[in-house]
Amino acid sequence: MLAHGNSAPPTCVLNLLRTFRGEVPYARTKGVDRSLVDAPGTESWRLNVDAEWVVGTYEPRASLDEVLTGADARDAALGDLSVAARISPRE
Repeated sequence: MLAHGNSAPPTCVLNLLRTFRGEVPYARTKGVDRSLVDAPGTESWRLNVDAEWVVGTYEPRASLDEVLTGADARDAALGDLSVAARISPRE
């Protein structure tokens, strides 16, 4: 895996945020809470808190600075929301 570049902190953070809690055998708390997927937009703060916890717990080399959730009107009507995370190296 190291030869393919998937051990870089941004890649690891991306993998953590794409994983749902309960998917990883023997590490059932790793990943984002599945119930946040269909939560209303007013509850997006819960996704931010959960993402900060996951990255802070499982990726010691990166610090999550910001999580942005949103979509334009057409994508939101189709249920296609985007999430962007900004990270920085942890010292």
